[in-house]
Amino acid sequence: MKRRDFTKLAATTMVAATGSTLAAKQTKPNLLIFQTDEHNFRTLGCYRDLMSEDQAFVWGKGVKVDTPHIDSIARDGAICDRYYSSSPVCSPSRASFVSGLYPINTNVYKNGIPLKEGLVTFAEVLKQQGYSTSYLGKWHLEGIKEKPGFAPKRKFGFDDNRYMWDGGHWKKMGLKEDGSPYVASIGSNGKVNTRVDGADEKSFTTDWLADRTMEIIERDQHKPFCIMCSIPDPHTPNTVRAPYDTMFKDLHFKNPKTMDWPLEKMPKWHRVGQKNTCLEIDQDKFQQYFGMVKCIDDNVGRVLGDLKAKGLDQNTIVIFTSDHGDMLGEHKRTNKSMPFEASARIPFVIRYPKKIRPGKVIHTAYTTVDFAPTILGMMGISETIPNAEGIDGSSAFLSKELEVNDDRITYVTSAHQNAVTAVNQRYKLVLTPIDDPWLFDLEKDPDELINQYPKPEYKEIGQRMKTALMNAMKRANEPMLVSPKKPLIVETRS
Repeated sequence: MKRRDFTKLAATTMVAATGSTLAAKQTKPNLLIFQTDEHNFRTLGCYRDLMSEDQAFVWGKGVKVDTPHIDSIARDGAICDRYYSSSPVCSPSRASFVSGLYPINTNVYKNGIPLKEGLVTFAEVLKQQGYSTSYLGKWHLEGIKEKPGFAPKRKFGFDDNRYMWDGGHWKKMGLKEDGSPYVASIGSNGKVNTRVDGADEKSFTTDWLADRTMEIIERDQHKPFCIMCSIPDPHTPNTVRAPYDTMFKDLHFKNPKTMDWPLEKMPKWHRVGQKNTCLEIDQDKFQQYFGMVKCIDDNVGRVLGDLKAKGLDQNTIVIFTSDHGDMLGEHKRTNKSMPFEASARIPFVIRYPKKIRPGKVIHTAYTTVDFAPTILGMMGISETIPNAEGIDGSSAFLSKELEVNDDRITYVTSAHQNAVTAVNQRYKLVLTPIDDPWLFDLEKDPDELINQYPKPEYKEIGQRMKTALMNAMKRANEPMLVSPKKPLIVETRS
């Protein structure tokens, strides 16, 4: 070996050793959150592993996308199989996630409304504890009319929000000479658009956000950091860069069983006034959706590898989650807004080395309202978010048990103010102004096809779910209870 090469290697080794030593001395845990948009939990291997075959492969046997990197977070930490969006649309769920409040109390009860001024987030609490706080990607909490709306003036505790934008699912990004971001896909009219043309492993938005995340980790690795990377995929438009755009072209998606269920047997609240009807699988769009998920997983793997290379993996809490799901053809629907599992239930996996037992499964029902108080409790932060409505579930995550089966009942609201839902680890009750109460037994009927509410053997559980739901709505000032346009139908039994 030449002397100059030896000297270069020695210097590199010394820098790496110094970084590892500093990382080892860091007592406060770092926090890294990946949040995707409109992500169906069945596309993740770690969730399929918890299901029966017919539930894991609703689009046909063997129709899947492998997600080893996201799965590794669950394998090395915990997976929640009953985590829900507080309201299964973008902005309300995101508002709850950062604040610990129900959507109506954040001011964001539907999309396009700015987050309440002065509201305290988990990032603000961590910032006051000496954390470097950064947010990258889709924010959707400023109500900015002109998209994309980079680096909003209001930061809500995220000191570095250079790469935050308020709206839009852009597919191609770039950096100007001064380091500021821009949407790199421009139409002939000079306006930014969501086309994927020409995007590569450097400019495609998912890859681009992963690169920026690693740059921030490099910058902040010697102090406690909190980074939230909000990836706008796999939300529509269903397009992805090569080679992911053709990676699943040989997969054939079959109709989910619930797509072929007679419409007249479905709830009225599902049949009336709903958009995004899906009566036939669009093979290309579903293949592209899987491609987006695969690209996300590969980039999660890149960032996890970077943490490990820097000696930060053992002192960093890593979370992968989403804001809401995607029906993907179930119950004749696509996209979101429904109380059905595919729309309201979200992935939530977390790794916290030496604190959370590897392979832990949590069956307790949580929503995005619970995230902020739980993560602060898990990190040992005594300061709390003022008036937080979510619970601190940290003890469940940090306990020695490999399975947690608390029977807690929580509730999900609706941005359209047309349904409220009570849910626990087995049952789900949906109340609306236009239909009889619907009670699903998720253990016996995971497809959510049969209304158990009128049956005598379910009377007690139906009443318990209804009482819990009414109490939760009162505490949260739920609009459908306080000043509903039409009264909820809460009883139909004779």
